[in-house]
Amino acid sequence: MRSLPTKLLAEALGSAFLLLSIVGSGIMIAGASQDAGLRLFVIAMVTVAALFVAINLMAPLSGAHFNPAVSLVALIRRELGIVEFFSYLLAQVAGASLGVILANILYQLPAVEISTTERSGTHLFISEVVATFGLILVVFATWMKISTMARASLIVLWIGGAYFFTSSASFANPAVTISRTLTDSYTGIAPSSVLAFIAAQAIGALAALFAVTLFSKSHDNG
Repeated sequence: MRSLPTKLLAEALGSAFLLLSIVGSGIMIAGASQDAGLRLFVIAMVTVAALFVAINLMAPLSGAHFNPAVSLVALIRRELGIVEFFSYLLAQVAGASLGVILANILYQLPAVEISTTERSGTHLFISEVVATFGLILVVFATWMKISTMARASLIVLWIGGAYFFTSSASFANPAVTISRTLTDSYTGIAPSSVLAFIAAQAIGALAALFAVTLFSKSHDNG
């Protein structure tokens, strides 16, 4: 059994790696190309690579949640205690924020610069529901007896695909959403858009929990 400080450090580092990859690659490609498709492709590929590494590194330590939506479902499923849940949440947001700040610094931008990029509309809300639903479904697909590496592969494939088939580019993570308010670069999100994104992510996570419960019961009964 890992100690709570070890788990929290793993969650913070993994979240930092994730946001450094998203924001850093976004800053880099935005300065190199005006092609929207190329920008999205580069950010998606860098994110997928960093997330795959982070999950495999940190899963033995903390479960590699890196996402309050994942931790919330784990709490409801009684896989996390209430103190552990809130500790995870703080570690994830702090680590993600550190990743954004570091990305800003690496590209000689202000360490913290509040985003002015508004992301609003029903289509984006639905996109976040869909993106989060799929992610949580993959993470908690307990009827699939697969290794950490196999599950990590499925997670990053979903995220990579959802970058392109959702209009929101698949935030699917409250910590990602909150921390990306700290950069006024290509991947930023204005604070005024955050609440709707998190609400959509919560809906997607709870809908996925219902599906996971249903599928697991059907599998056990089969």
